[in-house]
Amino acid sequence: MEDEPPPSQGVSVKVLKATLLSALKMLDVGKWPIFSLCSQEELKLIRQACVFGSAGNEVLYATENDEVFVLGMNCSGCLGTGDMQSTIEPRRLDSLCGKKIACLSYGSGPHVVLATEEGEVYTWGHNAYSQLGNGTTNHGFIPCQVSTNLVNKKVIEVACGSHHSMVLTSDGEVYTWGYNNSGQVGSGSTANQPIPRRVTSCLQNKIVVNIACGQMCSMAVVENGEVYVWGYNGNGQLGLGSVCNQPTPCRIAALQGIRVQRVACGYAHTLVLTDEGQIYAWGANSYGQLEPDDHLTVAQSLKKEFDNPETADLKFLVDGKYIHVHKVLLKIRCEHFRSILNNDDEIIEMSEFSYPVYRAFLEYLYTDNIRLPPEDAIGLLDLATLYRENRLKKLCQQTIKHGICEENAIALLSAAVKYEAQDLEEFCFRFCINHLTVITQTQGFAEMDHDLLKNFISKASRVGAFRN
Repeated sequence: MEDEPPPSQGVSVKVLKATLLSALKMLDVGKWPIFSLCSQEELKLIRQACVFGSAGNEVLYATENDEVFVLGMNCSGCLGTGDMQSTIEPRRLDSLCGKKIACLSYGSGPHVVLATEEGEVYTWGHNAYSQLGNGTTNHGFIPCQVSTNLVNKKVIEVACGSHHSMVLTSDGEVYTWGYNNSGQVGSGSTANQPIPRRVTSCLQNKIVVNIACGQMCSMAVVENGEVYVWGYNGNGQLGLGSVCNQPTPCRIAALQGIRVQRVACGYAHTLVLTDEGQIYAWGANSYGQLEPDDHLTVAQSLKKEFDNPETADLKFLVDGKYIHVHKVLLKIRCEHFRSILNNDDEIIEMSEFSYPVYRAFLEYLYTDNIRLPPEDAIGLLDLATLYRENRLKKLCQQTIKHGICEENAIALLSAAVKYEAQDLEEFCFRFCINHLTVITQTQGFAEMDHDLLKNFISKASRVGAFRN
């Protein structure tokens, strides 16, 4: 098992931040980059929100009248919309409308586990390891209620590992299901668990008050402040003083005499908050995740994080219009900005490209997809080339290929030559040759650049386009 991944991979810390900030009454949805895709009218109606995903690129939110919407990327159906289409337009989840949402957790599979204030549990997304708890390995594209072994139980907290799930009931019981290669469901074996089953062993007669999941491990805090752990331990994330996996719950002896209130897990490290406001950490440390400032409370730590200039809201000014984006997102997603976002500027005027191009670029940052006509994709291809965004460049080329026709073929060929997209250039050239009679009569051909026309005729002659 590898050490902890960079911040742009693995389970997102943003989920924890969103939950804690909401509890502290500090959450302003306008601060989250994904909400830049919503109108001000839509933002005013939001009563509750959870940003999730490996880069904070998905969001589920409830409005004042308890309607539930999602937007963002849709990996493995993690938006629950019934398909796998990413969206920058809010889409309503009818199956959750009218239900008050209590908590939500995200597994990097990805899958989602949600509990309502009534204590019902809904799951959807990736399900190759039965992490949805429905007894199958079929992926779930819409939220479905999990009832097996949870009938008459009120769930008050949920947690997800990469491919396993855990819930806490109001009577202090813990239920787990899903992937179990390292004992993370706590059953004592390594067989996958397709439906929820109660975790017993050392927890049999104890009342649990808080739960958390790492990538392949699980944690529980009981009412007397003891912490019990189980699952994968290759990075010492269980805090047991070894790197051996633990198939059943085991108390952390090193915390003897310390009363823990809450536990939180990263990809391969663990933190706990004590009743005295102290934070203890252990596990993987390859990115300095075990070196917090001393004596900071959770609220102070979060405030410091969001006061950091590197996480501040940034505005692009393009054609007199503003586009909001987060500096951290740009640093993670776009190589071009990593070297220029080292100042405290709140507004950067962008003059190289048009507003629609930057708007499409923003959609790509949040959804990994683009939606625009092939002619407009030329400008985005220019931006992708300048910013060295190779994946975006390929998406632009695909869009152009799918949208080519006789009327725009010469313009698209010119763009491919200009931006040195050789594969696209060859594609456009072949299209022109196959439709040569019609294309030579278009306005685009008549206005063709002299050098490009010369090269086009020469190349067309070599492939026999002008033979009788």
